[in-house]
Amino acid sequence: MSGLTSTTPIPTGVVLHSKSRVLELQYGEKESYRVPFELLRVYSPSAEVQGHGPGQETLQTGKREVAITGIEPVGHYALQLSFSDGHNTGIYSWDILYDLATKQDERWRDYLTKLQAAGIDRDAPMAAKPAGGHCH
Repeated sequence: MSGLTSTTPIPTGVVLHSKSRVLELQYGEKESYRVPFELLRVYSPSAEVQGHGPGQETLQTGKREVAITGIEPVGHYALQLSFSDGHNTGIYSWDILYDLATKQDERWRDYLTKLQAAGIDRDAPMAAKPAGGHCH
């Protein structure tokens, strides 16, 4: 899913709304999306969340109140977001951001369905990682 093509929409503006916990992505003069921090966090493109292949994803929970504490540009193709829970390894390419912005309802449904299937509450704290289980 990641990668850029000549048709990948690039935001003309990025606005952090800390109180409402949304990242506003503006495209041109008429298109604007407000993507909740929680959605950005649970769909982080990092290996820590996505794993190293299909079926290795780690279901994220307890992220309803997460905040974005930093935004850094990565070249001309992505943003690196830092979150209040310490997560900062996700590189959000323009295509990933546009997908999350324009398919929010679908992504929320997928997330809530996965939680339900796993029998896990959305606000349950994440289980502690086993020692030595880091991705490099």
